[in-house]
Parts: sequence; structure tokens; C-alpha cells
Amino acid sequence: MSDDFNMSMRKFLKQVGVTSQQAIEEAMRGADTAGKSFEAKVVLTIGDLDLEHVVTGTITGQDD
Repeated sequence: MSDDFNMSMRKFLKQVGVTSQQAIEEAMRGADTAGKSFEAKVVLTIGDLDLEHVVTGTITGQDD
């Protein structure tokens, strides 16, 4: 794969990771999350490539 491809993919994935973390932290801020777990799902789609990739996981709330 080309350097341009690798750089553009890394830039996109970094943006996804950073903005997703910020959104999760904002949603959990001020909420009672202690001792709770939250099921999370991310769906990545690229329409022109007929791609749908699903990632699921669990996020554990922060104990105060």
C-alpha cells in the first residue's frame, strides 16, 4: 500500500479514536457510572466499497 494511503487511513482512524473518546467522556461526565458497564458498538461504513464493519465492546464506569 502507498504512503499516501497509509497516512490518510491513520489520520482518519486517529480522528475516529480521539473524537469517540471525547464523546464517551462527555456522555459519562456527571452520570452515575460507578459499578456499571455499558455495551458499546461502532459501525464503520464505506458505501462505495460496500463495507460495513462492526466493533462491539464493554466500557466500565469509573468508580468515584
